[in-house]
Amino acid sequence: MPLLTLTSDIGQQDYIVGAVKAQLLKVNPAFELIDITHTISPFNYPQAAYICRSAFKNFPEFSYHIILVNLFEKKPEQLLLAFHKNQYFFCADNGLLNMILEEPPEMVIGIPLDKMAIKNTLYCARVMGTVVNQLVQGESVKNIGIADVSYTEKNHLRPLLDNNWIEGQIIFIDNFENVIVNITREQFEEQRKGRSFRIVFKRDEVIDRISESYADVSPGEKLALFNSAGYLEIAINKGNAAGLFGLKGFSEKSAQVSGIIQNQLFYQTVRVFFE
Repeated sequence: MPLLTLTSDIGQQDYIVGAVKAQLLKVNPAFELIDITHTISPFNYPQAAYICRSAFKNFPEFSYHIILVNLFEKKPEQLLLAFHKNQYFFCADNGLLNMILEEPPEMVIGIPLDKMAIKNTLYCARVMGTVVNQLVQGESVKNIGIADVSYTEKNHLRPLLDNNWIEGQIIFIDNFENVIVNITREQFEEQRKGRSFRIVFKRDEVIDRISESYADVSPGEKLALFNSAGYLEIAINKGNAAGLFGLKGFSEKSAQVSGIIQNQLFYQTVRVFFE
């Protein structure tokens, strides 16, 4: 049975998620559908990229990942099908693809859309499902769309680096209000070079060690650890770090705002000093 994951910014308030699944099952009732999330914050590319990247790497090879995020940033003329590290990815031509992969895909195909069709979310899902079904039935990827098509690219959000510090952006705040920063364990250790460190946020909050779990500190105390996706996380044992410290997640909209809210932008960053 073909395994399809679903990720979207649709939300759970209305019928659309169920209707998307119905459209896919009409294409092939044998599709096995797995929800990643449908609560991506609207227009938040860094958050979407983090969630997709962290989830997809756990799936079996040759899974199909349908990403219905910000489908209509511009008038859609094509959808994208990429193949990378033995996984298939479907998404809009909106720049999200290379943010998820953090590198050029091994192959990308443009899937033309019917110019006469009403291009809504259900139509896009049905097109993606139809292509999955073609692949499952043995159709060559190169016969499905336009090979080596040009597509929109956006730069993925990278931490800022200096010899003695690394500055990351808050890319996600989870259900417990733990704060996820776009600094991986590998980046941290490579920049650290065995030195001691101070993780500094909200100007005067400091953490100087990495914990293995929340239980390493007493209830109510702050801590830093690397989460299961390998990213730096700031938390409070049995508490709500984002709410208590007034930390906010990075978004493209806020990054484009002038210095009027520079104080707020500061609280979207976390800096690590190496000594």
